[in-house]
Amino acid sequence: MIRVFLVDDHEVVRRGVAGLLEADPGLTVIGEAATAAHALARIPALRPDVALLDVRLPDGNGVELCRELRSRVPELNILMLTSYTDEEAMLNAILAGAGGYVIKDIQGLQLISAVHEVGSGRSLLDNRAAATLMAKLRADATHNGPLSELTQQERMLLDLIGEGLTNRQIAERMYLAEKTVKNYVSRLLTKLGLERRTQAAVLATKMSSRKQPSNA
Repeated sequence: MIRVFLVDDHEVVRRGVAGLLEADPGLTVIGEAATAAHALARIPALRPDVALLDVRLPDGNGVELCRELRSRVPELNILMLTSYTDEEAMLNAILAGAGGYVIKDIQGLQLISAVHEVGSGRSLLDNRAAATLMAKLRADATHNGPLSELTQQERMLLDLIGEGLTNRQIAERMYLAEKTVKNYVSRLLTKLGLERRTQAAVLATKMSSRKQPSNA
């Protein structure tokens, strides 16, 4: 059972989403909030598995709330749900540690699936968000940014993360101890300014797709 907390300043939206999610036997809504302050007061106490956050709130924004919640409750999975397709907001949400970003015109079954995905610790990122993240990191790399600072070993590690390998599998591939790989992954995420392994996997996948030669 995945326990969900909803944060949206529109009561009608909260009720609609709550009813939709409660209809799924694997999901239960354990709380709601209309403001960032209320969410910060309740979520650390209730410890839900997933928090659905609106990007724009009356006393702040969901991205800042996401960052603060991830700091207070590191194991919390966050799905951004918004009416806006602002690419900068998508990028900021990813960098703040959100596991997914979906638009409110999403179909009901797709939203339920998204909550299950994020609740299981998997990444669910809008292609536009991933592309925006890639563009930013590539631009940074041309100005001595994070990618330019990676060693050859770290670039290989990033590629293997993109392949979906576990630390143990990476250790076997790179002839390293599993504990060493774990430390290397943490250092890699810090260099890239990322918080989650899934974010690095998305980045590696996008980098790989860009490297593929065109068939044209």
